[in-house]
Amino acid sequence: MATLEDVAKKAGCSVATASRALGAHGSVSDGVKSRVRKAAAELGYRQGAQVHGRGSRRPLIGVLIPSITNPVFAASLSQIQNRMHLGGHSVVLAQSNYDPAQEPDAIEALLAERPTGLILTLCHAAQGLPRAGRLPPTVLLNNLPTSIFPAAVTVDNREAGRLLTRHLIDRGHRRILFVSGNFAASDRALLRYEGYLSALGEAGGEPLPALQIPFIGSYEQLDISGAIVDHKPTAIIASNDLLAFGVIGALRRHGLCVPQDVSVAGFDGIAMGQLMTPPLTTIEMPDASMGAVAASLLLDIAERGAIPRHLQVGFTLKPGGTVRSV
Repeated sequence: MATLEDVAKKAGCSVATASRALGAHGSVSDGVKSRVRKAAAELGYRQGAQVHGRGSRRPLIGVLIPSITNPVFAASLSQIQNRMHLGGHSVVLAQSNYDPAQEPDAIEALLAERPTGLILTLCHAAQGLPRAGRLPPTVLLNNLPTSIFPAAVTVDNREAGRLLTRHLIDRGHRRILFVSGNFAASDRALLRYEGYLSALGEAGGEPLPALQIPFIGSYEQLDISGAIVDHKPTAIIASNDLLAFGVIGALRRHGLCVPQDVSVAGFDGIAMGQLMTPPLTTIEMPDASMGAVAASLLLDIAERGAIPRHLQVGFTLKPGGTVRSV
C-alpha cells in the first residue's frame, strides 16, 4: 500500500507539503496540489487510512441533501454511493430539512469524519454558508456554481420552468398559478418560478402571485382553496412532483377534477407520477445520472487534481393526462 512518503517522493515535494495538498487545511499552490493529487491517484494512495486509533477504514465523502424522503434526492444518493463504491470510498450523509440555518452544523458534522470531499445540495447556494471556512474539494449538486463553490452539476431550472409554462400557454391557459415551497429553502424552485415569469412575459400574460408553503410536512391536508377562489386558475404548476400530488388532492377536496376543471403539472419526473391516473405532466430531471456525474467530478478534483467546473445535463418534458387544452 502506498504511503504519504511515496506520494511526496513521486510529486517532488516534502511530506508536509503533500499532506497539506491532500488535506483540507494549509495552503499550497494549485500547481503543487495538482501534482500531489495526480501522484496519489497513480500510486493508489488513499488519504485518511488511520482515524483516531479506530484502525483502518475506507476513505469517505460527505453528502448533504435537503431531505432523504424526497425520491429525487434518494435517486441521486443511490448513484453517488454506487460510483463511490467503485472508487473505493464510503459515503456519510447529512440532511438540512430544507432549513438554511441547519446547513452549517450539518456540514460541520460531515467534516468531523475527515472526508476526501463533499457533495452538497444547498437551500440557496448564492447566499453561501455563514461559517464556511476552508473545505475539502466540493461539488454542488442541483445548485448553480458560485465563487466559493465553482464545481457544480445542474440542469437549467429556469429554462425548465419556461418550457413547462409555455406548454400550458400553448394549450390555451393564461391564468396559471405557481405553487412552491419557500423560495429561500430552494433556489431550484425560485429558478423554475423565474422561468414561469419569463414564459408569461413572452406571451403577454400576467403572472399570479406565487403561493409558497413549507417543504417539510405532509401535503395530505394541503389547503389551496383561498388561492383557487381568489385567482381562479385554469392551471397550476407545482415546483416539484410531490407537491403536485398534494395540489391534486387539495383540488379534489375542493370539489374540482383534474384536468377537467384545473390542469396540474410538476417537475422531477418521479416514477409515481407516471403510475397515477391520469399520468402527471412533468419535467423529467436526470436525478440518478446527476448523482453519478457529481461523484465522478468530485473524484476527478480530489484525486486527480482536475479543475473544478460546471456540468449541465438535459431534461425532458413529459406531457401527461393532468393537462388539457382550454
